Amino acid sequence: MNHVWRCLILLLGATVSTVVSAQALPYPILFVTQFPISYDFTAIGSVFGNHRGSIDLAGRGGDLYIRYPDGSLRNLTAETGYGNAGQQGANSIAVRDPAVSWDGNRAIFSMVVGAPTQQYRQLESWFQLYEVSGLAQGQVAVITKLANQPLNRNNVSPAYLSDGSILFVSDMPRNGAAHLYPQLDEYEEAPTPTGLWRLQPSNGHLELLQYSVSGSFNPIVDSFGRVIFTRWDHLQRDQQNDDPGNGYGTFNYSGEGSTSVPTPDRTEVFPEPRIGVPGSGINGLTINHFFPWMINQDGSGEETLNHVGRHELHSYFDRSFNNDAALVEFIPPARNNLLNMLQMREDPTMPGRYVGIDAPEFYTHASGQIIRMDAPPSRNPATMTVDYLNPRSNTGFYQGTPGDPVPADFTGHFRNPLPLSDGRMIAAHTSQPREAGNDGTRGNPDPRYDFRLKRLAAGAGGYLVPVENLTSGINKSVSYWDPDVLVSYNGPFWELSPVEVRARTVPPTTQMALQAPEQNAFDLENVDAQQFRTYLRANGLALVVMRNVTTRDRADRQQPYNLRVPGGTQTTASGGGLLYDIAHMQFFQGDQIRGVGGAASPTQGRRILAQVLHDKPATVANVANPGGPPGSVSIAGDGSVALFVPARRALAWHSTSPSGTPVVRERYWISFQPGEIRACDGCHGVNQENQATPPSPPAQNTSIALRALLARWRDKQIDLIFTDGLETR
Repeated sequence: MNHVWRCLILLLGATVSTVVSAQALPYPILFVTQFPISYDFTAIGSVFGNHRGSIDLAGRGGDLYIRYPDGSLRNLTAETGYGNAGQQGANSIAVRDPAVSWDGNRAIFSMVVGAPTQQYRQLESWFQLYEVSGLAQGQVAVITKLANQPLNRNNVSPAYLSDGSILFVSDMPRNGAAHLYPQLDEYEEAPTPTGLWRLQPSNGHLELLQYSVSGSFNPIVDSFGRVIFTRWDHLQRDQQNDDPGNGYGTFNYSGEGSTSVPTPDRTEVFPEPRIGVPGSGINGLTINHFFPWMINQDGSGEETLNHVGRHELHSYFDRSFNNDAALVEFIPPARNNLLNMLQMREDPTMPGRYVGIDAPEFYTHASGQIIRMDAPPSRNPATMTVDYLNPRSNTGFYQGTPGDPVPADFTGHFRNPLPLSDGRMIAAHTSQPREAGNDGTRGNPDPRYDFRLKRLAAGAGGYLVPVENLTSGINKSVSYWDPDVLVSYNGPFWELSPVEVRARTVPPTTQMALQAPEQNAFDLENVDAQQFRTYLRANGLALVVMRNVTTRDRADRQQPYNLRVPGGTQTTASGGGLLYDIAHMQFFQGDQIRGVGGAASPTQGRRILAQVLHDKPATVANVANPGGPPGSVSIAGDGSVALFVPARRALAWHSTSPSGTPVVRERYWISFQPGEIRACDGCHGVNQENQATPPSPPAQNTSIALRALLARWRDKQIDLIFTDGLETR
């Protein structure tokens, strides 16, 4: 800092502490600037569908910056020849999602290159992955496009796995089939990412680690080696299909194959309808959460973070049946009432502590209140709570609606919280927005939101408030064709997605181990688990084991919990209520067969619908269940279930009565990896105690159903399945 500037700061008084304190950040901060898009539906700053690089959704002109502890800034993309001010064209860019390597010497990020060079010209644009090195002061920056990534697909939100391979979000179809692109979400039938992918850049090996029906977002690798991410859970029937007149033109394709054709059928089979049918005794089901999820680094073990669920985090939801007085509506405890958890980061000073944003689905560009949750692997979800680090009385959701008074404790909206290695925190922040509707025009946008990176500190009530800017503001004048309208903007760009540039300890590589009850079954049936896994991988299969599906977590009184296997085990609670017989477990797979827009001229892409399990070789490998509904296996006398399922396919299930009537339904899609052996203790697994009177801990029985399946496999009664599966799948 030169002498004149230092003297000016001293004259400004309060500004002195601001600048000096900002310079005291322990490490450089890598971040992006972004064109301030006013539009907030599936645009780059939106909660969902934010992955696309088209010019109307991801305006051009942003850059990748690094801010050093002395306050100096470096524009890394401009330094390496990417991007420009003024009229945007072939070299223009938008940048997002930087993540730093474990050694702190390089970073990976997403960038889209190019804009229409003249009016009315349509230009296909894709976010692709790039790596930057030369981050230290005095070094020369080098940016290289990552080799062997999916081309002509949007690849965003990258992170380094422990082995150096790259984890990222992509909209690549699950099986790569071009005719299924793009996958459409379960809400508005808008394009969505398909899940989390892993790439080995050196050899091009690409695999789908986690399959998402409506989208997964912002993955990180935590200090325990777990992949933590936000997933959109929307397992409900298609709301676009509710209109009896079919105003959205929904229809089902004949299948997922390239030769499939539109049909007049609009049937849906799972879960129950969104609107209850009078006289049926069944309440309607809607579900819409952006919750924290986790997987191991090999893609196994997909579940909500520590198995936390709606009963620990969320607000009101109804019971499934309205003709059983023992079933009750869920009213949340005062401690939690979480809407969504977005943009998660782990606190480097407190392993297992995660901060994120609780924001509404629309209107605020995924900004809201900063929240905190402690969830190391040892933490039981029944004890997990959400701490709000900003005032909670409507502050995160004030949207500037005309006539809506500003809450007295409103502190603005926050995005991208980043706990620093010295215990402090920074975040993108915008002060009070102007009234909704005052965003300028399409050609001359004037965004209500002005996200700037700021250091936060405790203010009134101990809540975090912004105390200083990290930059003096980064202004740019740009214009681009969108494509018929010339968009012009001259002003501050948003500052988003900060990350500390520092070396970190490489976390262990996590994978799922065989649990004791299941290992015991393998031992008793003299089956080698590794040989069995090899068979599963060769056939694209996983194994699902449920130890006792009559047991449920004691908090869940919204679905039937007095359950009995006819002639076998039962689990009941005091207080009365109906006793439900369950005899079959019916599985469903997510097929990308729902079209929209009309069969004659459908919109590009397809939504997933639940269909009865039918993929081979899984259906051929499983024990036949002639007395049950299609796609089902029998529930054994001890309440156990074991079956082969297709890997990398979205799956859901429900238990049924002996006649096939649904009883207890799964509320989430789950996917499995080839070779995965996944076991749970019951149906809605137990956190601490089950629903029985008196309660008992999670089931640890060695599954009768698993032993029977292993014995069948051991005796080579299914050798022919290997060949049959290869021929038919």
